[in-house]
Amino acid sequence: MEAVAKLNDCPTSPRKMRLVVDLIRGERVEKALYILKYTNKEAAQRVEKLLLSAIKNWEAKNEGQRPEDNELFVKTVTVDGGRQLKRLRPAPQGRGHRIRKRSNHVTIIVDTKNVQTETK
Repeated sequence: MEAVAKLNDCPTSPRKMRLVVDLIRGERVEKALYILKYTNKEAAQRVEKLLLSAIKNWEAKNEGQRPEDNELFVKTVTVDGGRQLKRLRPAPQGRGHRIRKRSNHVTIIVDTKNVQTETK
């Protein structure tokens, strides 16, 4: 049984977020939380909070079961581009350069590797 958590309009560029997300894709949940806790990037804190939310969503769907017993792992993680805030920065000779402040949408899906408990 899989569970989903989404983070919309996170004010970090998708490229920076993908660097962090690529570290935890396919890992067990305990190891992914450990990696995110000790990754020295701002995006890691946001992804860690989102992963904890996905774990809680899984626990809500599967009452009475523990994530440690069912070998919960990060099945898929996607980072999509969100809206862009467009700003102007002063440039030489009276011109203006456009600044694009990017945001992203992150989706995490966690699932169990232990198939026998689901069929019982």
